[in-house]
Amino acid sequence: MQELPSLPTPVRLLGLSGVLPQVLCLGAAMLVPSVPENNAPAAMGLAYAALILSFLGGLWWMAALQRGVTASAPYILAVLPSLLGWVALFPVALGFDNVHSALGFVGVLLLLSPLVDRYLGRSIPLPPGWVRLRVMMAGGLGLLTIALALV
Repeated sequence: MQELPSLPTPVRLLGLSGVLPQVLCLGAAMLVPSVPENNAPAAMGLAYAALILSFLGGLWWMAALQRGVTASAPYILAVLPSLLGWVALFPVALGFDNVHSALGFVGVLLLLSPLVDRYLGRSIPLPPGWVRLRVMMAGGLGLLTIALALV
């Protein structure tokens, strides 16, 4: 793998701070009883997790595009997070109280997402420390999303 400059401090700090919205949603869910009429913290956490999942796909797409990758696999992997996040939002959009199952689904996808970074890292140079940071970010957000599913 080609060496690239280390990750700047703002990348690390802002990346890791991406768990804060989910911390707030989890805290709100623990303070407010979960009833069908008031499932706002869970729905907001689901929306945030699906949004981040979609963002990851954009990162993967651009990384492959910038390196001139012509194989279809990275682009297919890059589109999947948006599609799966969209599907996960169906319960909320349709007014069903199935948000917790969707949170669990998206949480698992987030936990698995660094595997795509590792896969892409075999053919696309990634900055030193990138996969490690992705494991921390995805691990934190994925676990918080699953915890929100269980509240």
